Amino acid sequence: MKKVSLVLGTCGIVVVSSAAHAQSAVTLYGIIDAGIAYTNNVSKGGTSGSLVQATSGEINGSRFGLRGAEDLGGGLKAIFVLENGFSVQSGKLAQNNREFGRQAFVGISSNLYGTITLGRQYDSLVDFVAPLSGTAGTFGDTGFAHPFDNDNLNHSVRMNNSVKYTSNNYAGFKAGALYAFSNNTDFAMNRAYSVGASYNYGPLNVAAGYLQINGSNSTANTAGAVDLGESAANGTGGFQLGADVQRTVGAGLNYAFGPAVVGFVYTHSQFQGSQSFGSNNGTVRFDNYEVNGKYALTPALSLGASYVFTNGHVSDSTTFGEDPKWNQVNLQTVYSLSKRTDVYLEGMYQHASGHNFVAFINTAGGASSTANQVMATVGMRTRF
Repeated sequence: MKKVSLVLGTCGIVVVSSAAHAQSAVTLYGIIDAGIAYTNNVSKGGTSGSLVQATSGEINGSRFGLRGAEDLGGGLKAIFVLENGFSVQSGKLAQNNREFGRQAFVGISSNLYGTITLGRQYDSLVDFVAPLSGTAGTFGDTGFAHPFDNDNLNHSVRMNNSVKYTSNNYAGFKAGALYAFSNNTDFAMNRAYSVGASYNYGPLNVAAGYLQINGSNSTANTAGAVDLGESAANGTGGFQLGADVQRTVGAGLNYAFGPAVVGFVYTHSQFQGSQSFGSNNGTVRFDNYEVNGKYALTPALSLGASYVFTNGHVSDSTTFGEDPKWNQVNLQTVYSLSKRTDVYLEGMYQHASGHNFVAFINTAGGASSTANQVMATVGMRTRF
């Protein structure tokens, strides 16, 4: 009888353990993106000329991550994400050598009230406006970034020390807000906050967002909300935008009809107290106007294009002109070999105007030696 009780007790433990395991799950996921790119007119190492390079993450930054959820009962879940970025060509860590540089957060999700998370996260412009732009992860992403990623739609910097709230979907409406602490006795030194919202109604998607970063150019607090060293590590060629106060506002819309999706996005970025482009603690502004479109030619083959006009203004500069402008045309075709693997071809052309300004395509490997720059990439992606 004792043996039977022992067996039944052991079975009970196994059943309880299995039930508990069924209430939680951890998923390993990732993307590997590798290619070969050609860029003309690249200034690098004191010389200029054409550049042929092996690339990692031309469209989607190569990554792997862990995503988990535990059912707490009562409609609540504990959730977490740890996401690493890396170069597939060298195996090195991305995001300025962070182990989980893309995302790292933990939080609570409610079926009724939304989700609160804490850690290293994306701001509200990235969450709500970027998906409607060519910088979306399902579109051109990294290669289609606006000049210098001045509006951070391509998330050149993430928000450290942040607390984020994201609402549930209420009849197509979602909203969110984020605050990133400075972690300094000077509460305002290198802190950030943002808000955003989106609405989906059938084929129509609209979104808007706002981001403000205070003291991003401060070297006294490198453990604050943002790290400008990330910008150089993410392929912007070492050019960094910093300011006493950075404000960015953006809005966009997409409309789908049949196999086609067309969209428009506008963002305005203002850097007050900036030293970019030789500005002596003046103001640097960017207005970005983007039109984009995608068309599914077949279930396996898609075509995409976007055009971006960026109107800039620089004050108090003795080396650069006051009103630079950039025009960039982006083209893309993607062919799916399976549900998880595809090959792609991308082409970007940028023209800059203004005294001493040159073209500078994101991920090109360096600024152009002239006002024009062309980049073409052929690559493949696989997901797991």
